[in-house]
Amino acid sequence: MDAKAAPQILELFNKSVNITVYDTQWIPSSARFVVLGSHARGTGAIQVYELTGQDCQLVKETEKKKEFKCGTFGASSLTERRLATGDFGGYLHMWDLEDSSRPVWEVKAHTQIVNAIDGCGGAAKGYGAPELATCGRDGAVRVWDVRQRDAPVACFEPKEGSQARDCWTVAFGNSFNDSERCILAGYDNGDVKMFDLRTGTVRLETNVRNGVCGVQFDRKEIAMNKFCVTCLESQFHVYDARTQHPKKGFASVVERVPAGATVWGSRHMPQNREVFMVQGGDGTLYLYKYQYPDQRQVKDAEDVPMGVAGSLELLNKKNVSTQPIGSFAWSPDK
Repeated sequence: MDAKAAPQILELFNKSVNITVYDTQWIPSSARFVVLGSHARGTGAIQVYELTGQDCQLVKETEKKKEFKCGTFGASSLTERRLATGDFGGYLHMWDLEDSSRPVWEVKAHTQIVNAIDGCGGAAKGYGAPELATCGRDGAVRVWDVRQRDAPVACFEPKEGSQARDCWTVAFGNSFNDSERCILAGYDNGDVKMFDLRTGTVRLETNVRNGVCGVQFDRKEIAMNKFCVTCLESQFHVYDARTQHPKKGFASVVERVPAGATVWGSRHMPQNREVFMVQGGDGTLYLYKYQYPDQRQVKDAEDVPMGVAGSLELLNKKNVSTQPIGSFAWSPDK
């Protein structure tokens, strides 16, 4: 793309904080965002910031016993706007940010650290039950209904006697009606698995040869269209999820970021699902656009439908930090 016509990445402001930041999330329907992390003394921190013109102000701070690793508003309604968090002790909490002295509810989700969390069904345009998905160092992926808090409604664990691989990332998708819903999970050995929650089966199992740092569907609330898998060794994969071949699986395109650093995650723009931001381990943000092929489906020699991957265009990039970009969030309201 012509540099003059490319979308610009502009830094409005930056702010030094006194915590190690692990996750950031915009609070729905507001000009506020929440920062999750840990203090140097090993305690957890929830900080709420509010935009004020060309700056932001810390309006609330809460300190808890365990460090926070991840959070989401995905399973909460727009009226309640409750924050779900996973911590280093393996606990899943739901917080009311107006009164964060005690969690609304909590459960021991994993034996060790909760690596990632995602929510679905809470937004006004979502389908199905409000659910949370968590993954942990114990290799398990668990799904929680926020209305049924004692036990997970679904659990995908390593087979008994097998080595448990560290599950680093999890994401909801394919939730286009009240019964369909899938989960993507990525593991430290490069495994990528897709679990079908309606049938309770593994819908896809593949390996990308590098540890999977992040997974995301381009939209949660539609029939799955495509998804992105980011990895160690500067690679990420974009899969066309409309057609699954019984032997070859989903068609995909592989891209390597220019700097050669770990790709910690990707986030699709809420206003345009073909545009997504890639988080570089060298502190660089990469803005990509997915281009669909002329034909998204063809037939192989045996007359079986198979997908066709598109192409990727780097729209722009900007180095914003000397440290890896561990978290990135688009504002859905802007």
